[in-house]
Amino acid sequence: MDSFFVEVERLGRPDLRGRPVAVGGVGGRGVIASASYEARGFGVRSAQPTAVAMRLCPQLEVISPAHSRYGEISARVFELFRSVTPMVEGLSLDEAFLDVSGLKKHFQSPVIIGETVRARLRSELSLPASVGVASNKFIAKLASEAAKPNGLKHIPSESQLHFLHALPVEELWGVGPATLAGLQKLGIVTVGDLAMVPEPTLIRNLGPSQGSHLLALASGIDSRTVVPDTASKSISVEETYSVDLEGRSLVESALLAHSQQLAQRFRQAGLGARTISLKVRFADFTTVTRSRTVAHVISQARDLYRVGLDLLASVPDDQSIRLLGLGGSSFEPAEAPGQISIDDGDAWHRVGDAVAEVQDRFGVSALKPARLLGDGRERVPGTDPDKSD
Repeated sequence: MDSFFVEVERLGRPDLRGRPVAVGGVGGRGVIASASYEARGFGVRSAQPTAVAMRLCPQLEVISPAHSRYGEISARVFELFRSVTPMVEGLSLDEAFLDVSGLKKHFQSPVIIGETVRARLRSELSLPASVGVASNKFIAKLASEAAKPNGLKHIPSESQLHFLHALPVEELWGVGPATLAGLQKLGIVTVGDLAMVPEPTLIRNLGPSQGSHLLALASGIDSRTVVPDTASKSISVEETYSVDLEGRSLVESALLAHSQQLAQRFRQAGLGARTISLKVRFADFTTVTRSRTVAHVISQARDLYRVGLDLLASVPDDQSIRLLGLGGSSFEPAEAPGQISIDDGDAWHRVGDAVAEVQDRFGVSALKPARLLGDGRERVPGTDPDKSD
């Protein structure tokens, strides 16, 4: 998908079309998550500090991320993909591999399949996408990048080396800054240069695994198959705060907000979790994690908060907190039997179901714990469900 977060925002705001737009944090520590192609023309890019982006493009409109909305639209995108072929392997919210080799009797060529997918995304979801068509995952990925924005590029098998060898060597998967420096010392600039280097030389300079891996890619070899997606392995909510959290009371309020958001995501997925995990990053960037596996599947905010508090109790409280996250794994269907504790009774679960029904209809902010309303004396973090990472 092209500039996915930005394009989802444009669905509800046509006035943003044709303008430099970015989605990201707007505070002092804000970072760009997605930039429109108009903004990229000014040098704005993802993972860039928002302050730098604003200096490069003063007219840039920066929108706070609405992650729940992006997840909702992503689910519709993948539903469309799976209506074309069940062989869909997701890479992220907005990117996937589709194995269309089983559709030869239904379409004249894979290019027509790619154009069909793009046309349906535009007509059914009003979203642009770029498609790469090739004989393996590696070349298809590179072709999709070459097709951006809003295009399709087909690399036939007989042309893939010509296409590949002209690319800068840093386009290869696994070439980071350190590997790139090592390759440049050998005089390697393009993928074609790499393909000409004897394997023993690469192994001697990069190691056996990396040397052989990069040489295979430079030869257009990628034997990986498309592995259809399985059920989610984890669902989490986390937030990096523009102002560090100080004091256990404020941290607990943030954890409560996370519990509400996580429960909503569980509800949308129809899942409950047996393992709950807490992630804390302190101001000095030290990160600690804690997890607990409970006896029975849980999915309601009240239960998630209780486990989260227990995990938080084992985390040092002598430093301010930069990031807080709460997540679940070891999933089962949400309707799986659960253990109701003596002090809860069934009433709390009925209350939770009623709150969820209201939030699903009117939004998460329609009902929330009183603690998250604040009293004007301290900022209650994480109360906006669209501010989680």
